[in-house]
Amino acid sequence: MTENATASYTALYPEHQKLGASFTDFGGWQMPLKYSSELAEHHAVRKAAGLFDLSHMGEVWVTGPGAGAFLDYALVGKLSAIADGKAKYSLICNPDGGIIDDLITYRFGDEKYLVVPNAGNAPTVAAALAERAEGFDVTVEDASAATSLVAVQGPKAEAILLKLTDPAEHALVTELKYYAFNELTIAGQHVILARTGYTGEDGFEIFLPNEAAAALWADVAAAGEEFGIIPCGLASRDSLRLEAGMPLYGNELSLERSPFDAGLGPVVALKSKEGDFVGRAALEAAKAEGSKRKLVGLKGLGRRAGRGGYPVLKDGAVIGEVTSGQPSPTLGYPVALAYVDVEHTEPGTALDIDLRGKAEPFEVIGLPFYKREK
Repeated sequence: MTENATASYTALYPEHQKLGASFTDFGGWQMPLKYSSELAEHHAVRKAAGLFDLSHMGEVWVTGPGAGAFLDYALVGKLSAIADGKAKYSLICNPDGGIIDDLITYRFGDEKYLVVPNAGNAPTVAAALAERAEGFDVTVEDASAATSLVAVQGPKAEAILLKLTDPAEHALVTELKYYAFNELTIAGQHVILARTGYTGEDGFEIFLPNEAAAALWADVAAAGEEFGIIPCGLASRDSLRLEAGMPLYGNELSLERSPFDAGLGPVVALKSKEGDFVGRAALEAAKAEGSKRKLVGLKGLGRRAGRGGYPVLKDGAVIGEVTSGQPSPTLGYPVALAYVDVEHTEPGTALDIDLRGKAEPFEVIGLPFYKREK
């Protein structure tokens, strides 16, 4: 395969080539779309485990005495309230209240946080954080280029990682709660292990230096072979996150949408944060005004799936638009996320999606579409 001189490549790109991956551009990165069958990869995560390269994601360190106060100002959530060793989902908005990105922040202590933005937005987020840091006693360091991120997702993920962890540190894995992290040694590599993910399954995300990524990837693949682990690409990652009702930036989230439109109002700390933060006035106004359209889940009553950009209809009139949609491999029927006029967002509401001139029946249902058994 001829490499694209303008594209970015993760440290694991040679491993994906060896595995025969099909590649796609994602946020300027050449990433595995699938290795063989995206359906097989999807089912592996639901039933056993999948191995993902997420090294296109960003990693921005915020350190210094003012770190907590700075993040409270720069993001819409109250990040200073995170406990050490915990993570929090949040948003970074522009002054107009539009969503620049959704991200996860990990707290290592009063003066040390790790902010993880999405791939295509990572440079923009890093630049915005650096700009907003003026006047705060903090250092903002974009470590994205030097950091790899490997995810092990699925019900067998914990068992696989325990095979690679010293028994003395097993509790650092088994007792790790959702949206929490530990630092430990896995397969001889010092890593940050977080119980987070984007698939709706139990699983882990592993942060480590680029130079250690290939060895860890190979060790996890070997340890997981008996459990049925397989490498997974972005196609299965997208179908998994859609079933779990998780928004994707560029589809459900954008500068044109407020957090309230996207159902993320609880993420905005209008009450719990007393001070100002970027976008506060606009977000207060947006909440007071109310949303004209809101994000909903749609369940297909037929066999055909809606896709992003397709119109949503009520009695033939356009009342919304699909942002993501496809057949659900797990559930066996089509699912979609769509922005719909608020008067048609009640669960059970019968709607149609215009599938290239033919109205296909759907109904509004609560999210997520799929929820794993505990």
